[in-house]
Amino acid sequence: MAAEQAESITWIGIIGQGEDESTWKQLVLDLQLTKPVLFILGGDSRQASVYNGLQGLPSEAEQVLIHDGARCLATPSLLDRCASAAQKYQGLIAAVPVKDTIKIVDQCQQVQGTPDRDQLWAAQTPQGFNVKALKTAHQQGRNQDWQVTDDAALFERLHLPVHVVMGEETNLKVTTPADLAIATLILQQRLTDPALNWN
Repeated sequence: MAAEQAESITWIGIIGQGEDESTWKQLVLDLQLTKPVLFILGGDSRQASVYNGLQGLPSEAEQVLIHDGARCLATPSLLDRCASAAQKYQGLIAAVPVKDTIKIVDQCQQVQGTPDRDQLWAAQTPQGFNVKALKTAHQQGRNQDWQVTDDAALFERLHLPVHVVMGEETNLKVTTPADLAIATLILQQRLTDPALNWN
């Protein structure tokens, strides 16, 4: 619903596996989305799926936001901030400053160093890009067989600038039962406490 409510979003592409398409289509019907939605067959990795998604973009698209389905708590405000920044920057990521002390640990579980926390940010999505530049980066990644965990890393490989947009602490990635419990609590608070400004 965040993409539906974000003023800057004009088109939604849902990338997934074929066996999930009927579920996604039913969800879109249930949500009564008013924006155009295209279902795009994903690949065998996140990187391959985004590549497929880029091929499905409307021909007139100049900027794109890429968002992970596991980050299901992003707000319309975050999407709009990232979309606005995409008008200015070739590449960007939502991110939040790291609060914990981070240790570099080797394969023997021995600490090798402590990077400066002031320079560390935890990357989130959405990540936003100039469409032409991102298509070029993905094609280069395929040609060179680069394996990356996010689209910004492709830009980094090509020495293209990636800027940071302040993310949201509640924009967590739901991958474990503990994450799901926290996400459930956040959703309950959003639904029951109108005084909280979640947008």
